[in-house]
Amino acid sequence: MSQDHSVSKRLQSELMNLMMGPSPGISAFPDGDNIFNWIGTIQGAKDTVYEHMEFKMSLKFPTDYPYKPPTVKFETQCFHPNVDNNGNICLDILKDKWSPVYNVRSLLISIQSLLGEPNNESPLNSYAASLWSNQDEYKKVLEKRYQEATSRS
Repeated sequence: MSQDHSVSKRLQSELMNLMMGPSPGISAFPDGDNIFNWIGTIQGAKDTVYEHMEFKMSLKFPTDYPYKPPTVKFETQCFHPNVDNNGNICLDILKDKWSPVYNVRSLLISIQSLLGEPNNESPLNSYAASLWSNQDEYKKVLEKRYQEATSRS
């Protein structure tokens, strides 16, 4: 039980840090009363094809956080080389490059920068990866998919 308690304290501390010093384009809060389940939002970074888009994400923290990464998924459909159709994200710090020094803020900032700088070497969405080099065509598909996703929610 004490492990759950120390994880809860860490998450409450991270929540306070996010609230006291918000970062532009990202936010995250617990989903209801459960400190282990959060909803985050990321806005596409300026001067990227994702600018003016906002994506909702779910963050589920394991009981051994921060020694293990949270499970993070896009809840808003996201057309991106490193995001599959189920919202799963291919990002090294969510897998083998995770470190306890990361926190919710650094994680969301990393995902936000991934939007504009995908790793096309390990795509989860090969169609998006193949279009990436043609930004005009990519943006057309992205905007169409984003419109469809946001009109449904």
